[in-house]
Amino acid sequence: MTLPDAPCLTHEDALAMLAWQVEMGVTCPIGDEPINRYEAAPPPPMAGMGTTSNIRPVSMARAMPEVEKAAPDIARIMADRADTLCALRKAMDSFDHCALKKGARNLVFADGNPTARVMIVGEGPGRDEDVQGKPFVGRAGQMLDRMFAAIGLSREKDGADALYITNVVPWRPPQNRDPEPDEIAMMLPFLQRHIALADPDILVPMGNIACQALLGRKGITRLRGKWVEVQGRLTLPMLHPAFVLRDPIRKRDCWTDLLTLKARLP
Repeated sequence: MTLPDAPCLTHEDALAMLAWQVEMGVTCPIGDEPINRYEAAPPPPMAGMGTTSNIRPVSMARAMPEVEKAAPDIARIMADRADTLCALRKAMDSFDHCALKKGARNLVFADGNPTARVMIVGEGPGRDEDVQGKPFVGRAGQMLDRMFAAIGLSREKDGADALYITNVVPWRPPQNRDPEPDEIAMMLPFLQRHIALADPDILVPMGNIACQALLGRKGITRLRGKWVEVQGRLTLPMLHPAFVLRDPIRKRDCWTDLLTLKARLP
């Protein structure tokens, strides 16, 4: 009797299996070859203890290098499975491979009206955002609200005047530092899925980090005010409100960009 050939797993199949194992709580990889634990050498004794001691040192569980390397792919699988914004939020909340999560109080998902024509993408939460679990609620958030109120848009409104706001990373980086490139890459699948589900007419990436994530480029003072396309949508990079607070003369650039945005609203 001839056994049928085993099916060949694709790269996507292997990643899906890995993501499933991680969700099930797998924390330790094993090798391809079996190990006889009875023949394995005993661990060396702890300093100050004899060989007859039955006390074993306790070490922190080491991260799986294979899982950490595949984290962006795992994020992509988890994000693609989310068919609603609520499901996407739950997926992000259960994603444990980004180190930023360990030092943050809250997941900062979004604020405003998810049916808005304009979706703003910031960089990452600060202290106030981390406490309240909402993006742009500190001084920079107050500046953002004043900026967009000048052209009749608000996160508090519905319909044509609504705004929807999120960030590149949903957890606060330590000491408000910029997110690292690997952290941006890890969370990018969730952001891309967020944009697809919210389906805005216009994207507004604010600041260098948002432009790096969505456009693959930095240099916000050169990029601002110039229309590009991201995920099939009109996209207008703008200065981050925190940058404007540090350099008030940049308010002129913001006003120019806001008028440019207003002129293109459908």
